[in-house]
Amino acid sequence: MAATLSRTQPCPGGKVRGVPADRPSAFIWPAPLHRRPSHRNGPSQALWQLNSHTLRPHLTHLTHQTQRPMSPTRTPRWTSGGRSVSSRESVHGLVQTATSLGDITGLIHAAGVSPSQAPPDAILAVDLYGTAVVLEEFGDVIAAGGAGVVIASQSGHRLGALTPEQNTALATTPAEELLKLPMLQPDQVSDTLHAYQLAKRGNSLRVMAEAVRWAKRGARVNTISPGIIITPLAVDELTGPRGEGYRRMIENSPTGRAGTPDEVATVAALLMGPDGGYITGSDLLMDGGVTASYFFGDLAPRN
Repeated sequence: MAATLSRTQPCPGGKVRGVPADRPSAFIWPAPLHRRPSHRNGPSQALWQLNSHTLRPHLTHLTHQTQRPMSPTRTPRWTSGGRSVSSRESVHGLVQTATSLGDITGLIHAAGVSPSQAPPDAILAVDLYGTAVVLEEFGDVIAAGGAGVVIASQSGHRLGALTPEQNTALATTPAEELLKLPMLQPDQVSDTLHAYQLAKRGNSLRVMAEAVRWAKRGARVNTISPGIIITPLAVDELTGPRGEGYRRMIENSPTGRAGTPDEVATVAALLMGPDGGYITGSDLLMDGGVTASYFFGDLAPRN
């Protein structure tokens, strides 16, 4: 349930043990993104490779506070740097650190807490407000030709229809006013699952609106809505109070299995790379057909 990952950990969607879930998961490329390994010299030329399996740094390791040269054979240690996506000051500090290294041409935001991990107010603060702050702050500095991906969730697709006014509010309300919306007050948010669904629906709506703003800088941004991906976060859910429901989703989905972080990374590679150049403001649902079964199959709610 972490927000960062090591060289050996699959990405994105893979959550790293031992790092608090509300730490910023902005993966920053201070140089153009490539599908194949490439090497350049100097900290301002730090280059990351995103392929269909992993996201790994080649030359410079950027933590949330410092950068450290590393050899391609050494496994780096990622630190949280005391930062939290639910703090604008923390996110702004990360942006300043990143821009000191060079242009930011890529961002993957995967920080989040699940319904079994936090109360409703914390879920909204991290998953909804935190994402809005990351999009605002990095949207101000993303380089031309850059791309971003926000990890949302299948859960947002199973929230009932919102009104057009609610959709607009979630998409466009300034981040500092977002948690003051009437629809997000304690008497309106029934439980942690409802908070999570609202946050994840809000993420996809927010990205649609931000795509218009990012386009003015020549950049793109999208969301991926994964289903049950086998990560420590998913293990918390499978062994938590909703575990039976999660197992039922897997068993009754068209694919009959959970997903892997590598499969999410394959989609992220498309969205971040040149082959995804026509895709922006979009949400890509990849859940093994769970949502399809929820509406039209064995997972459909029974009255």
